[in-house]
Amino acid sequence: MGSANRFFFWSLIISANLVTSSAFIGTYGVNYGRIADNIPHPESVVTLMKAAKIMNTRIFDADHEVLKAFKGSGIEIMVGLGNEFLREISVNEDRAMNWVKENVEPFLPGTRIVGIAVGNEILGGGDQELWEVLLPAVKNVYNALDRLQLAGKVQVSSPHSAAVFATSYPPSAGAFKESVMPYMKPLLEFFSQIKSPFYINTYPFLAYISDPDHIDLNYALFKKNPGIYDQKTNLHYDNMFEAQIDASYAALEKAGYENMEVIVSETGWASYGDPNEAAATVSNARTYNYNLRKRLLKKKGTPYRPKRVVKAYVFAMFNENLKPGPTSERNFGLFKADGSISYSIGFTGLVPSSAKSFITMKVWLRFNTIDVLHYIGRSSGADNIVVTTETDSGVERIL
Repeated sequence: MGSANRFFFWSLIISANLVTSSAFIGTYGVNYGRIADNIPHPESVVTLMKAAKIMNTRIFDADHEVLKAFKGSGIEIMVGLGNEFLREISVNEDRAMNWVKENVEPFLPGTRIVGIAVGNEILGGGDQELWEVLLPAVKNVYNALDRLQLAGKVQVSSPHSAAVFATSYPPSAGAFKESVMPYMKPLLEFFSQIKSPFYINTYPFLAYISDPDHIDLNYALFKKNPGIYDQKTNLHYDNMFEAQIDASYAALEKAGYENMEVIVSETGWASYGDPNEAAATVSNARTYNYNLRKRLLKKKGTPYRPKRVVKAYVFAMFNENLKPGPTSERNFGLFKADGSISYSIGFTGLVPSSAKSFITMKVWLRFNTIDVLHYIGRSSGADNIVVTTETDSGVERIL
């Protein structure tokens, strides 16, 4: 084989090794956190997700009971390698290999593990030693997958928080912090080589409660509002969610990675909170998550990246009663601990065997020439009827 042919041959092999599968079906996923002692068993969670047609989920560890429960479900799952393992994994290739062999390889292909999140919200966080070990840990996990011929099936990534940004408003001003760049730049370079996206945890809820005097609540909730105008790009934004994503694209562009895809690894709205978290209400959580789901199902891009379909994992599947921090942290769930829905956005909750049957009817009513889909639910034998209305602004309880 001539030198030119050998070069072409090895180029094909390298290119083939860098092709990774998409770690997302459609546009909508849910984070399945389990910092709780009262949530349903994993098999019941699979039932809930399948009923809701949720085909993507993310867990924050690699719990074997959970991975076994998802076998044969068709749901694609991203597992997590916790922050507490990063130091050891970063300096020990054998430890990385053992972790993959124990927590990923045995469950494939029955359980559709499509990604490993190496750490969570490391850069910009308080432990700067973890900043230094993140990339070596990422590389060791990827190399372990590669040696096991799984790199083309299981994507490696590392989700970030808003703490990596120096600025994010207006969206075109999005830029990474100078203190973060020495670690972010090589991480992005490696992810670019292995075709991994940039994962960002973005919370309009947190932005709003931190500055309610200057942020329009309707803008944060996808409701009708004047929006903002970005003079640099001449683009208009009518919701904060898209603006935050485009700030990520702007930061990536400034760093030299304008072609990297952005995927939202966490977003949500708390339904209950402390006195200083006044926006954490059932009504606001319902409105945000209903409008978010409706927006994602349209499979559209953002104003700055109109051809890049937005994908997101909602936080979270359940209210988690053991989570530390403010009250809101324990109340992000789409479902309550008993498996019932926290509020209606079109999902169906689990019905315990001791509960009365639940009947749901969909009735189209015309009111002031506007079609509104009403969900009328009656609990058998009960006197009350709960009616909720789906509108562009969200789902409102009207009776």
